[in-house]
Amino acid sequence: MTIKRMDHVSIVVGDLDAAKAFFAELGMELEGETPVEGPWADQVNGIDGVRVEIAMMRTPDGHGRIELTKFHAPAAFSAEPAVAPPNTLGLRSVMFAVDDIDDVIARLRGHGGELVHEVAQYEDIYRLCYVRGPEGVIVALAEELR
Repeated sequence: MTIKRMDHVSIVVGDLDAAKAFFAELGMELEGETPVEGPWADQVNGIDGVRVEIAMMRTPDGHGRIELTKFHAPAAFSAEPAVAPPNTLGLRSVMFAVDDIDDVIARLRGHGGELVHEVAQYEDIYRLCYVRGPEGVIVALAEELR
């Protein structure tokens, strides 16, 4: 066996409260928050003096989690433009299945979410879109039509 499961996706954010509100509006639940620092955190990150605060958000079914990480030390920095397009190399999006894509988009707009382009329909199976969220992360949404 190579892996047991995917545990979580980590997103480094500048404004932890805003990021928690964005993902809570999406329907995720706050699982817990904690500060993280010390020699083991320095070792894992390969950075001396790591001091972060993390918030774990979980999907309503309990199977998916996102770790929102706010670096207090050393300061976080952007390695790419905040509005990097979907074809930029690296991790680009996290997709969520939703019941009503239009409702979710409207609610996320109230938390700074921006539609990347437009909602598209894939055959008679899905309505799909990208929404840009905290720190420019792209949240993909899929509404099943069947």
